Amino acid sequence: MSRLNVGNLFNENEDGAPVVSGISTFSSPNYFVPPSGSTAQRPSSPGEGMIRFNTDSGHLEYYTGELWVDVITNNNELGNQLVTNSAGGTGTRGLFAGGYVPGGSSTDQVDYITVETLGNAQDFGNLVDARNGGGNCSDRTRALHAGGRGPTTPGGSDTANITFTTIASTGDYADSGFDLSAAVGCRGVSNSTRGLFGSFHMPYQDTIDYVTIQSLGNAQDFGNLTEVRGYGMAVSSPVRAIFAGGIETPVNYGTNVIDYVTIASTGDAQEFGDLASNSSAGTYSGGNAHNSTRGIVGGGTGYVQKIDFITIATTGNSLRFGDLDVLTGSNKGSCSSPTRGIFAGGTPNVDIIEYITISATGNAVDFGDLQQVKRIPHSGVSNGHGGL
Repeated sequence: MSRLNVGNLFNENEDGAPVVSGISTFSSPNYFVPPSGSTAQRPSSPGEGMIRFNTDSGHLEYYTGELWVDVITNNNELGNQLVTNSAGGTGTRGLFAGGYVPGGSSTDQVDYITVETLGNAQDFGNLVDARNGGGNCSDRTRALHAGGRGPTTPGGSDTANITFTTIASTGDYADSGFDLSAAVGCRGVSNSTRGLFGSFHMPYQDTIDYVTIQSLGNAQDFGNLTEVRGYGMAVSSPVRAIFAGGIETPVNYGTNVIDYVTIASTGDAQEFGDLASNSSAGTYSGGNAHNSTRGIVGGGTGYVQKIDFITIATTGNSLRFGDLDVLTGSNKGSCSSPTRGIFAGGTPNVDIIEYITISATGNAVDFGDLQQVKRIPHSGVSNGHGGL
């Protein structure tokens, strides 16, 4: 066995990797610095097992032989997957807040699951009032729920209110005292610092709002999407936020356009590509899931079961991932861990939860059930999504 003494520098070969052959032992008690660079600087012909630090995502990553995958560093306990609920794990927690119940009324109910387990959702608490269509975002400790249509029926009353909760606890959401720029339904997305709300409806807008998750305050203007639309889907990495699909106004036709922005800046969105696997009439009100590398869009209007994916750091049209199992149609709740994407409920009123493995491709698998039969438009969040 050869021994490699770790000093301050490695000799590098042409692709930036250190020249090491045979079986080597790293004996330094300190550290070594792996090769690093942006997503665009990844090796053009990577080999299986290559490891590097991605300066865009801020994570270590390795090449599986097919794609680059984050090295997961948080020690998530998977819990007992034989029990009938998802309350026993200590991994990523996902919340599903508000939505419709059969009969057309709104609900203030909040469910939670542990994403890495299997089983039925459990009661977390309640929103400040019954509402549907609100946007959600989070950092690792706090979840925000903003906007939506309030408890008055028929028709509902629009709200711009921003509410929050501590994800690791259980209990009711609290009123922050702050608001979005207008009383609207929307889709939320975030990194570890900043939350963005876009794809507004009630009324339809191209506006993007932002807030600082821990300090809150009234939402500020970030910029605009490339077109007016609502009921879209959203995913993120720590660097980028993506808004995909939606309904255009005033004709209310669906769109397949994907936009992106840089979360840490402000400014108008740029076009990313199109949702290629969905119909030419566009898609909206689907579910979404994401890790720091890959964004997933599942289902949507027209009762489709298709799942698409994009690589967030690039641009281009989406590719086919697979299909939902039983879930069809629109208005799904969804959330993510670094490894799993979750899709829950939807139209018609169902209580089913399904999951996928984000880094792979394939069809969704049964996870468990929500607390009650309902559909949950635009409402899911976790403390382990791709923006963190």
